[in-house]
Amino acid sequence: MKITLDLSKLVEDGKLTAEEAARLKELASHETGSLAVNILIGFGVISIAAGAVALLPSAPTVIAVGLVVFALGLAVVLNKVAQWAVFGQICLVTGALMFAGGVIGQAEGSVASMLIVTAALALASIAARSSLLAALAVMALSATLGARTGYEHATYSLAIFEPTLTVVLFAALALVAYWGSLRLKADYERLAIMVARTSILLVNFGFWVGSLWGDPLFLLRGFKEHNTVEMMRSIVIPPYVFSIGWAIVLIGAAIWAVTVNRRWLVNIAAAFGAIYFYTQWFERLGATPLSVLLGGVLMLAIAFFLWLFNKKMAAAKA
Repeated sequence: MKITLDLSKLVEDGKLTAEEAARLKELASHETGSLAVNILIGFGVISIAAGAVALLPSAPTVIAVGLVVFALGLAVVLNKVAQWAVFGQICLVTGALMFAGGVIGQAEGSVASMLIVTAALALASIAARSSLLAALAVMALSATLGARTGYEHATYSLAIFEPTLTVVLFAALALVAYWGSLRLKADYERLAIMVARTSILLVNFGFWVGSLWGDPLFLLRGFKEHNTVEMMRSIVIPPYVFSIGWAIVLIGAAIWAVTVNRRWLVNIAAAFGAIYFYTQWFERLGATPLSVLLGGVLMLAIAFFLWLFNKKMAAAKA
């Protein structure tokens, strides 16, 4: 578990010696450097895999090459060849992504192909100890429910076609992953936490889309009704159900995160709390100068009371 400490303040308050603070700072510098390297490797691996998938002549070829590259990386990792460790990790991640791209291309993005990719990425993430692959495995699972993103010139889009199932499925996955993280060794704990965090993001996206459009329950009704336009007109779960549920979940998550010192979850709850507030505020009042002004004032008031709450919590723990 990672925590955030203000070393200067702790030294001033006499809770840490200068030597202890210096040692912790040195360890943190190493972690920061490793994070920077991992981010660069992550972007590079994704670019290599995407380029290879586009350049190779067919999906079966991509799958075969991906398996070979993955096997090469796995051999390096299992034999613990220290001087080739980074190379082994790159091969593992690149091979897994190439295999995933080939399977999706071969099956034209079918649900079955996404389930195969989800399982493959999950197993690869364990073998490679890769948080990137763990997060991608969760994203691949969300695609089985129709989740997708898009980009056009200066425009990004997010589509969640099954808000209710997205919320239920990934809330359960987040809970299971968090429970597992408390019982696993450090490397696997990190993977479980990444799965939980990615799932939490998807839960919030499900609530967000549902709070705007409701849920026609395409998947559950699709076996009987096939007219998409008619299904869109007959919303089964109205938007206000998601709006109320989302608010309750955000408040509950924020309170729990503060009590157990889960800083990441506090930040996510605050970020999506702001998104929730402005989405509902402008959906009801529109984007007028007065609504913008009142929205800003109200948000500052909420921030002030949150600051008072944090201050009281800190004083109670001191």
